[in-house]
Amino acid sequence: MTTGALVGIDTSTKSTSVAVMVPGGREVERRDDPGPNDQPRHAEVLQPLIERALEQAAVEWSDVTRICVGVGPGGFTGLRLGISTARALAQGHDVEVVGVSSLEALARGVEMASPKELDLPGHPEVAGPVLAVIDARRGEVYAAIYRHHRTTMEPGVFPPAELAERVAARREWGRSPMLGVGDGAVRFRAELERAGVAVPSDSSRAHRVSALMVCRLGRARDAVDRDALLPDYHREPDAVPPAPPK
Repeated sequence: MTTGALVGIDTSTKSTSVAVMVPGGREVERRDDPGPNDQPRHAEVLQPLIERALEQAAVEWSDVTRICVGVGPGGFTGLRLGISTARALAQGHDVEVVGVSSLEALARGVEMASPKELDLPGHPEVAGPVLAVIDARRGEVYAAIYRHHRTTMEPGVFPPAELAERVAARREWGRSPMLGVGDGAVRFRAELERAGVAVPSDSSRAHRVSALMVCRLGRARDAVDRDALLPDYHREPDAVPPAPPK
């Protein structure tokens, strides 16, 4: 576990989230959240957000010992940019780097939302499993289920109807509802709610992947070689290079 300051990055969704965490001290998160009809702005905002977060936390790069980055699954372009930026910064400032599942950070981010923000009438506390859902486009979602800091359904890519069927067939949540969070849960709210999943209001912070949670998870994990830090796509990219001529 590192004891110096950490920088967190997540670009797995349309949003760009960065954070600076000083263990036992300041915690700062800066975000860019495009509107529903807006395009991602990762390339334009990532570096400025990092510098602003460092300034707000009163942290210099010389104080940073580790960069934690969400490795997906998520949007291909965003993940490539976030991970390449983390690798370049780690090399340039000679700091450790560690990858964190964006789905796990999304699920654990529920801990940072208040009951009012979750907006679940009749369920003042969340004690059941959390279904983390990231919109994968092409009519699919990335999803995984977590409970008590354990993965109870491994990450995968699913059509929403298939995911709803899988969730409806599970009986692991007892009296507490399964909580569905993420932009995929918002987009496919109807399918998930028919399967018995409780989905917070669209504006809830529980639907956002937090770079601060990426830091919290990455702090306790082993650093990896920069060249081993790769995106976790879970499916083939939308565009692949053409095969070389024979």
